[in-house]
Amino acid sequence: MSTGNAGTFPKGFVWGSATAAYQIEGSAKEGGRGPSIWDTFSHTPGRTLNGDTGDVADDHYRRWREDLGHIADLGLSAYRFSIAWPRVQPSGRGPLNQEGLDFYSRLIDGLLERGVDPVVTLYHWDLPQDLEDSGGWPARDTAYRFAEYAEHMAREFGDRVHTWTTLNEPWCTAYLGYASGVHAPGRTEPAAALAAVHHLNLAHGLGGRAIRSVLPDARVSVTLNLHVTRPVDPSNEADLDAVRKTDALANRAFLGPMLDGAYPDDLLADTAHVTDWSFVADGDTAIAKIPMEILGVNYYSSGLARRWSGSGQRSQADGHGDGAGSPWVGADDVEFVRPEGPYTAMGWNIDPSGMTELLIGLHRTYPDQPLMITENGAAFDDVVSPDGAIHDQQRIDYLHDHIAAVRAAIEAGVDVRGYFAWSLLDNFEWSFGYDRRFGLIRVDYDTLQRTWKDSAYWYRDVIARNGLPE
Repeated sequence: MSTGNAGTFPKGFVWGSATAAYQIEGSAKEGGRGPSIWDTFSHTPGRTLNGDTGDVADDHYRRWREDLGHIADLGLSAYRFSIAWPRVQPSGRGPLNQEGLDFYSRLIDGLLERGVDPVVTLYHWDLPQDLEDSGGWPARDTAYRFAEYAEHMAREFGDRVHTWTTLNEPWCTAYLGYASGVHAPGRTEPAAALAAVHHLNLAHGLGGRAIRSVLPDARVSVTLNLHVTRPVDPSNEADLDAVRKTDALANRAFLGPMLDGAYPDDLLADTAHVTDWSFVADGDTAIAKIPMEILGVNYYSSGLARRWSGSGQRSQADGHGDGAGSPWVGADDVEFVRPEGPYTAMGWNIDPSGMTELLIGLHRTYPDQPLMITENGAAFDDVVSPDGAIHDQQRIDYLHDHIAAVRAAIEAGVDVRGYFAWSLLDNFEWSFGYDRRFGLIRVDYDTLQRTWKDSAYWYRDVIARNGLPE
């Protein structure tokens, strides 16, 4: 489809920004909120950089009105945020917490009053600790508890929220949480990680169906951090097979059940020495497959893989830190090679072409599935100038080139409905604590003062013109 002028996007294209509850809210023990696995993990010595926790974060729980002002001033047409499951249902089962419900109700009303569409993510990694104590995502019951929670949220907010994302990046939940151990709950159990993969897929299907039982016209979505991994040597069959294995684990382990209604045969074969997949009950993958109005895509960087030679130190790098285990369950003969730079402060390579490649590839496989970029952004070592300004030209360049990459995909015929910049605010960057800054808006963690970076002003102009500068 043509967008007309060189820099513009289709009419109605959604421009947004995104956050996650544990990364910004703070008030971890207030308002009736129960503990999550990230509370436990971040308070465990050695788990996060500098021992940082989300106890205060950006104090969004108290400063939400101020943050809504920034959202409105940016001109966002939509704001993607997550509901903290333990804030609204402290134990993950049983009674709801009215104080938590009231907080999100005020937030949703405030967005609507400012003409901003609330896009709700139901699960962004903060599992109630009680559910982890009962087995966590490797346990089948967690999927059913998630479905009940999803139905509750649809009943509470469905009169005002129309777009519902079930899960954010289940790859991270399963593999970083239960295989490499660099994310909460910090377990290193490969078979449990694959069980978590399945129960997250099941939770998506059960949760989406629960939402539609209350809201038949709801727009249901999921957000996947799909990997773009290329072979070190495209002419080497072993390297091509290494890429196939990572694609099965990272991408098709979720796309298969959610969009095709089945796990890929090669994934099951690759991991047969880890698990027999007996946790998959008859009919599960049919439940996981539900029609989705939007498939959310998170993209930050690309990767390089090859067959490990079997000698020397094998790299298991995934860009999320070094854990006691590998997140690449069953891919024991795959080695990751650091791509060429430049790099962000996360150590991730900057490769906008991967964004276009990913979107076009998805469109070819699922031509009728609308897509949306639900996260894209970069951490850099921002410097505050003597006058208080933050001249983050690197972030502007990153955003510019990736938005251009989205536009290139649209020009190639891909149905991309919107773009959400990650993140609205600097925040608690999981195991990296407060050391990595992704925000369009800087947060001084001593005073909690918000300051627009140059990238925020730039993004505001992009939104206003519905496209990139000429």
